[in-house]
Order: sequence, then C-alpha cells, then structure tokens
Amino acid sequence: MTSGRAGVASPIAVIDIGSNSVRLVVYQSLSRDLVATFNEKTLCALGREVQTTGLLAPDGVTKALAALRRYHALCKVMKVRQVYALATAACREAKNGPEFIAKVESICRVSVDILSGAREAHLSALGVRSGLHQPDGIVGDLGGGSLELIDIHNGELRNGQTLPLGGLALLDTSRRSPKRAAKIVSDELATAHQLKSGVGRNFYAVGGTWRALAKLHIMQSGYPMRVLHGYTISAKQALEFARQLRRPVTGAMIADIEEVAGPRRPLLTYAALVLEHIIRIAKPKAIVFSSYGVREGLLFEMMPRSESAQDGLMAAARTLNEQRSRSAAHADELIDWTDRLVKTIALDETEDERRLRHAACLMSDIGWRAHPDYRGELSLHMIINGNFASITHQERIFLAMAIFFRYAGISAESDVPDLVRAMLSRAMVERARLLGAMFRVAFLISAAQPGVLPLVRFAKDGAKIKLVFDPAISELGADRVQTRFKQLARLMHRPVTVATKDALNAKPAKVVPKLGGSKPAKPTGSKVKAAAALAVKLALPKAEVKAVKPHGKGKLKVIVKPLETKKPAKRKNLLRAAS
Repeated sequence: MTSGRAGVASPIAVIDIGSNSVRLVVYQSLSRDLVATFNEKTLCALGREVQTTGLLAPDGVTKALAALRRYHALCKVMKVRQVYALATAACREAKNGPEFIAKVESICRVSVDILSGAREAHLSALGVRSGLHQPDGIVGDLGGGSLELIDIHNGELRNGQTLPLGGLALLDTSRRSPKRAAKIVSDELATAHQLKSGVGRNFYAVGGTWRALAKLHIMQSGYPMRVLHGYTISAKQALEFARQLRRPVTGAMIADIEEVAGPRRPLLTYAALVLEHIIRIAKPKAIVFSSYGVREGLLFEMMPRSESAQDGLMAAARTLNEQRSRSAAHADELIDWTDRLVKTIALDETEDERRLRHAACLMSDIGWRAHPDYRGELSLHMIINGNFASITHQERIFLAMAIFFRYAGISAESDVPDLVRAMLSRAMVERARLLGAMFRVAFLISAAQPGVLPLVRFAKDGAKIKLVFDPAISELGADRVQTRFKQLARLMHRPVTVATKDALNAKPAKVVPKLGGSKPAKPTGSKVKAAAALAVKLALPKAEVKAVKPHGKGKLKVIVKPLETKKPAKRKNLLRAAS
C-alpha cells in the first residue's frame, strides 16, 4: 500500500488507531458524497493504563497488531492503493508509543500521523462540517484517552483544546470511582474556555461512546428511526438521561445496554458524566450526535475546494439519481420545471425548503424498479435510513414522504407509520404532499424521459394557472394529465386548465350568432353588425338570413335562406364589403 492523494474514482482507506479501538474504513472515493464501502473496528483498549503506567496495555498492543495485519490484507483484497493512518491520544502520550507505531508502519507499509490534541480537534470539527449542514456550536470529540473541544461558526474553526477526559483515561485515573471521576471532570472542564461560548447553541457529540449513548436513548425513548448520525435531543433531555445512566440501572435499561459492545459498556457512565458537566457549563440548546469525525475530517481537508464546497445532501442525492433513476438528466429538468411552477404560483418558499425540493427532484425516481404496489413504501424507508449526511432527521422524513406521495398517491398518508409522520409539523406534511403531487403530474407527462418537461410551461390567466404544451407534444396533454393537474390544483388552491402553445397564442375568433326572421341577433363587432343589417335589408320579403361568414380579406358572405312556400324562392348569395 502506498500513501498519496486519492483520485476521484479510486477507493481510499483510513486506519484510525484510537485509545479504545482500532478501525479500518474504506470509502468508495474521495468525493463530497463520502460513502463507506467497508467499516470494521476492533476494541483493543490500548490506552487503558496510559494515565497510571505511562504505557500502552500489552494485551491491547497484541490485539491491535493482529487487527492491523488483517486490515492490510483486506486493503490488498479490495485493491485499495490510497491508505492513510492516524493515531490519537494513547499513542502520542504513551512511553512505548513510538515503538508501537514503528510496528504499525512495518505491517501496514504506510506512515502513521500521530495527531496532536489541537490537530485532532481541528479534524473532528471538519468532520462535523462535512457531515452536517451549516453547523454552529461546540464540537466535542470524546475518545478513549481524551476529549477535544472546538468552536465552529459559519464554517470557520477556532482554536481547539484537548483534555484528559476520555472514558478509559477517567476509568484509570479515578481508579473506577465515579465520585472521583466527577471531581476530575469538574476540575478539567473549569479550564475549557470554548464552553463559555456554547450558550443557546448546539453541542456536537462525536465519538463511539457518545454514539452508544445516543443508541441507548433511541431505544429507551421509542424513537421511530435508528439513524444515529444527526440524532438530536434537547439539552434538558440529555441532562436527564445522563443522570439516569449514573444511577443504578433497571432491568429494561440492562437489556438495552446489552446492545452496546461489551468493552464499551463500562465507559457509558463516564461518557454520561462528561456530557452532564458540559451541559451544566455550556448551557447548549441541543445535543447533536455526529458519526462524522476525525476520519471524515481528514478526507474533507484533502478534497479540492470545488469538491468540498458542494452541498453534502445534494451530492448524495445526485449519486442516488445517477445510480437508481431511469434518466439522470430528467431529474435536472424536473428541478427547472418545479422552479418555474413555484414561481408561477408565487409559492412562499425558504432557501432551506428550496434546497429540499431540489434534493427531492433528484431522488424522485429511485423506486421505479420495485413492484408498483411497494414503490412508495420502499422509497420511504430507503430515504429515512439512507447512508447520506448533511440533513436533519426531520428533513429526511420530509423527503421520504414527498417521494412516498409521488408513488403511492397524495391521499395515501395513512400508510405512513404514525410515529414517523408525527415528527413533522402539519405544514411540512402538506408541503411534502404538494411536492409529491407536482411529481405525479411531471412523471405522467414525461414518462421519466428527458427533453419533454422543457416543452411544458406554465402561464397565468388571472387566478387560473395554465399548463401549456408545445405543439410538438400536444397529444401528451390528454384527459389523465388534466385529472392529475386538477388534483395538484386543489393543493395549490388555484383553478387550472390545460392548453397547447398554439391555442394559447391564437387570437380569439369573432363568432356571429345565427340571425333569424327580420331582426338579427345582437352581433359582435361593428363590421359584422353592418353586414348583418345590410343582409336583412337586401333579402327578399319571404327570406331569412341563414348565416354570416368570413369571405376573403375584409369581406363577409351573407347566406340567405327562403322560407318554405308553395313556390320556394331562389337562394341568393350577397357579397358585400364589410366596410
């Protein structure tokens, strides 16, 4: 394996040697849509005794080296040529850290970057920035050996700080006494100046032990989703849960704790202790759990500016579109088509809502391969549980419901689980329904083929919205399309109609009603009126005017029909200039 900058299409791997675990993550490529194709960890507890003995745990070293040999073999099997290795607190603080690192480099044939505390904090914050949309608050990365804290605001990172408050470190220095650990945590966090700026902002919890806490909270609360990344709870809820973990656990709690990896369970109490003190000092509004951390931050830092500047959600949506849609180009045309419709109906839409609408357009055809009866349900679960970032859980459900309505119909809301639907406000549900209705019209017209939607535009006729077809595709605007468009109209609260471009541009014809007897019906237009009067005047006494028709430029043809008599009069055609 060789170290170096990854190409866009080449797999890339990161070996993360932490104080508690050693992990290999292989990513599909170095791109904004960072997708892990392989992820394996081994809990080694390298830093279990560093605080008291100054050395890496011998059994942990043996276990870690064995895992690293397997990781090296896996990278060869997967043909990964770009491998990066990094080590954190335990390796940088242990006396035998350099000796261990030398063995690692010999096994993996790659240099190991031993991160300083400040560097580790910086990469953690970059990971949060890459995995969450516009984060603002304090990032806290809790590992086995240390806690890194750093402020992130408007994409800018401030100086980070590292404290010896990792789970293994606390377990070691407190000699397994939660009471002594509480005193250590209190003293150390008193020096954490970053926490002073956390009032009313988010606290981003990074690290495996805090993710284990999130998993426990999800199970205890009956939360309808199992996605850890982006899971958010209020500071009040987090404080109450942290206190609960410090008390003797109930049978139900024990059963849930058994879902957490065995070596990590003793650390839950210490992770909860640190979180409790952070909440008391920083007074954040919410705790946001992030699966993106140092590894993702390292790769985010390596990306070209043109790549890292992209919206993570839109990048993931484009990947899904390219991999699962019938036509990737059609989705871009759908974005433009809905842009035009939103503008025509003057829909009140925030920048975030516009972003979600565009993402929904890109995901709108991901379920087409499924059986028609299950496309909505499949798409719903695919988006809710999808492996992509830069989106909140509520936004996931919004996108999922919009695509669900697109497939299942706008009245199929009862098929969505109550707990999932309850996570959205009524207004967001209705916005998702409206978006689904737009998609149902668009896909019925285009059959998901590119080049069609650009020929369909919208026009306003007073309060009415017209769906206007180019003459080249006028036959696509059949009755079924009109029915779907009327369903959309009810959600838009606007009357609608369907027309072709020719019909829209044509001048209204001047229609003259039939004239009967000696008194013509009230005609329209001065020329028609004059011609009709002339026809009556010139007609035979027992005749009647049958019709007035255009006849050449500036002329009208008056057709006179005689009344029925014993001797019918001859019909006469009178040709007069309208003027």
